[in-house]
Amino acid sequence: MTSKSPLVFALVLATTAASLPAQAETYQWKDSSGQTVVSDVPPPATAKGRRSIGGVKPAVVSEALPDKAAEAPKLADAPKSTAEKEFDFKKRQQEAQEKADKQKAEADKRDNCDRARRGVAALESSQPLSTLDDNGERKLMDAAQREQELERARRVVADACK
Repeated sequence: MTSKSPLVFALVLATTAASLPAQAETYQWKDSSGQTVVSDVPPPATAKGRRSIGGVKPAVVSEALPDKAAEAPKLADAPKSTAEKEFDFKKRQQEAQEKADKQKAEADKRDNCDRARRGVAALESSQPLSTLDDNGERKLMDAAQREQELERARRVVADACK
């Protein structure tokens, strides 16, 4: 029984020592030169914007923050629940997907515009062009067919290159 006493005492001492840092209070404030100070020692009464940032709740409510909003330290938002984190994640995914879709649509539009302009340039050139008939055989375009295709290609350029 005597050999168990030191073991029990050591276990109680280790448990107590391990729980002490969890009870420590952490403070944050701005000193007289405007530097932010974080310490486990309470700030002096003259400290600006002092507040507790962890551990046991302080006995004294922190003083008012500085007048300028830009100098005021931003308080951390409350921790988000799993559902809120998941919602935010899905929202970011959806926004990324929409951005990717928009970029792809813009790239497709530029590509269609470039193809339509190349088609107009080919129809405006003096090179002979051919089409395929119902039997799949090549047939040279006459001037009237070429003019019709050129008008159609210009309308496509007007639509695709807005």
